[in-house]
Amino acid sequence: MKFFILPKERRELEKKVELIGNVLTNLYGPDKLILKAAKVEALNLIQSEKLEEKVLGYQKIVLEDPSLTRVPAAGELAEILATIEDHIADILARRTVEEDLERKVERKMQERHEEYLEEIRRQVLKESGNVENAQTLKKLARLEKLEETKIAATAMSFLRPRSFSEIVGQERAIRALLAKLSSPFPQHIILYGPPGVGKTTAARLCLEEAKKRKGSPFAPDAPFVEVDGTTLRWDPREVTNPLLGSVHDPIYQGARRDLAETGVPEPKLGLVTEAHGGILFIDEIGELDPLLQNKLLKVLEDKRVYFDSAYYDPDDPNVPKYIKKIFEEGAPADFILIGATTRSPEEINPALRSRCAEIFFEPLGPAEIKEIVLKAAQKLNVKLAPDVPELIAGYTVEGRKAVNILADGYAIARFKNPEGDGLTITADDILEVVNVSRISPNNLVKGSDTYEIGKVFGLGVYQYLGSVLEIEGIAFDAKTPGQGTVRFNDTAGSMAKDSVFNALSSIRKITGIDPHNYDLHVNVVGGGNIDGPSAGAALFLVMYSAITRTPLRQDIAITGEISVHGRIKAVGGIPEKIYGAKQAGISTVLIPFDNLKDVPRGLLGIKVVPVKTVEEVVEIATQKPLLTTRAV
Repeated sequence: MKFFILPKERRELEKKVELIGNVLTNLYGPDKLILKAAKVEALNLIQSEKLEEKVLGYQKIVLEDPSLTRVPAAGELAEILATIEDHIADILARRTVEEDLERKVERKMQERHEEYLEEIRRQVLKESGNVENAQTLKKLARLEKLEETKIAATAMSFLRPRSFSEIVGQERAIRALLAKLSSPFPQHIILYGPPGVGKTTAARLCLEEAKKRKGSPFAPDAPFVEVDGTTLRWDPREVTNPLLGSVHDPIYQGARRDLAETGVPEPKLGLVTEAHGGILFIDEIGELDPLLQNKLLKVLEDKRVYFDSAYYDPDDPNVPKYIKKIFEEGAPADFILIGATTRSPEEINPALRSRCAEIFFEPLGPAEIKEIVLKAAQKLNVKLAPDVPELIAGYTVEGRKAVNILADGYAIARFKNPEGDGLTITADDILEVVNVSRISPNNLVKGSDTYEIGKVFGLGVYQYLGSVLEIEGIAFDAKTPGQGTVRFNDTAGSMAKDSVFNALSSIRKITGIDPHNYDLHVNVVGGGNIDGPSAGAALFLVMYSAITRTPLRQDIAITGEISVHGRIKAVGGIPEKIYGAKQAGISTVLIPFDNLKDVPRGLLGIKVVPVKTVEEVVEIATQKPLLTTRAV
C-alpha cells in the first residue's frame, strides 16, 4: 500500500530535514560530519536530492548504524524524523553535562593549585621570619619619601577659629552648649543652624573648655571624634559599620592571620567606642541612614555596643580573652553625642530629638560677616580697603564662605604683589573673585521708602536662612462681570494656592468687593516654591492693593497665614525671617501676634510689629484705613 503526502506537508518535512542537517553540522563541524557520514556509508544519501534518501542518510549518522539500507516510505518520514530529533536531543544534553563537569573539575584543580602555592609561600615566610621583600620595601621607601613633602596649611585650616572670641554672633548658643557640657550630668545635644556659622568649631572648643571646669565628667584626654553623616555608609549585613563596629568573617574579611587559621572572628570597634569618655560629633546628622540612627539610639541607651557572629564559639580555647570579653560583655561606648544639622527640627528623628537638648545657632547678618572678615584679615596680616568687608557681606551670610572669598582675594593680591610687602586687598580683588567664581549677591531684592501698587514683600526660610519674596499682582475688570479669573504661579506650591483662595474670600467678606469681577494675576518674582501657608497675609495685601489701586509701602515685609475670616495666624521661622528682612534693607516686619514670643531679643535696625487682623495689616502697609465697597 502506497502512502502519499500533500505538497504542503512535504515542504514542512523538507524544512525539518534541512534544520536537522544544520544542527548536525553545528554539533560535529562540517569536516567531522563528512567523516561520520562516510563511515556509515551515508555521504551520498545526505547529498541526494530525494527527501527519503536524505532522511535515511541522517538516520544512519545519528544512530551510527551502517546496516540501515531500506529507504523509508513517504508515510514513515515523520516518525523517523521524530526518532532522529530525540537522539540529537540526547546527544546535546550529554555533551552539555560533560562540558559542565570538565569546567568544574578544571576550576577545582586551579583552586587547589593556588591554595597549595599560598600554603608554600606562607611556610617559606614563616621559616624565614621576614615578611618583607623587595617590592614591599620599595613601596615603604616611596611612602616615606612622600611624607617628606608637605604643602603649607590651607587657608581654611589657618583661619579656623581657635577661641570663642573668634566665633562671631553665637554668644548665646555657645553659652548654652558650654553649660550643658560642663554639668556633672551632660546631655546629648542637637545643634541647628545654617551652614558656616561655627557649629563644629564651637563644639570642639566647648569640650576643651569643659575639661577645665570643676565637676566636669570629661577627663583631660577625653576624645573629640568627628564624622560626616552624609558620607557615613554601612552594610545592613553588618559586614562593615564604621560608626558602631562590625565583625568580619575570620577567613575572608581581613582578620589577623593567626585568628583566620583557627577560624576566630575578631570584632572591629567603631567610632562610638573610639569616642568613649568624650564627644562623638556627627555633622549633618539629619542625613544619617534612618536604620543606622535607630541602632545608634540603642547604643546611647546601653552605653555599650554588642557584637554577634555565627563564627564565635565561647568554648573554643583558641579565642583570645579580649575577643571573648567583647562578645560576652560588649565594647564600652559611653560618650556624649553632639549632632549638627541644617534641617528643621520636624525633619529629625523624633526618638533622637527626645534624647537630646536642642540649641539653635543664629543666622549671621552683615555686621557679623564684616567682623569675621576683619578678624581673618588680621590673621593673614593684610590690610583691607574700607569697602571690602561690606562688599563681601553683600555676597554671603556664611562665615566660612566669607573667609573663603577673603582668602581668594588675598591670593589675587599676593599674585599681583609677589613680595607681599604692605599687602592690601582691594574691592577690585574681591570683585574678580566673585566674577570668576560666579557668586551672586545675597539680596537682589531691596526695600525702599517708596509706595507701589500691587507689590509687597513676603518672607521665607530655607535651611535657617531667611529671604525676602517679591510678590506682585495686577487686576483688570473682567470681560463678563462675575466671571473673573485668577492666575498664580504653578511652581509656588499647593499650599500657597490655598492661601490665594483664603485671601480672596477674606477680601470679599471684609471689604464687600467681589473678586470675581476682576481678572487677577499674582506672581512670585523668580518663580520660587512657597512651602507652607506663611505667604497668606502678603497675598491678601497684594491682591487688595491691585483691586483697590491702593499703593503699598516698600519698606515693610509681612509673614503670616490668613484665615477666611481675615485673621493672621502664627507661622514658623520668625527669627530667620526677621534677619533676612534686615539684610534686604526692610525697616518694618509685620508678624502674627501669636509669634511675638519668637522675636529675638536685642534687635537693632529693624522694627517688628505684631498684627492680629488684615485691617491692621492694611492700615500699616497703606497708612490708610481698609477700603470697603462704600469707599471704592
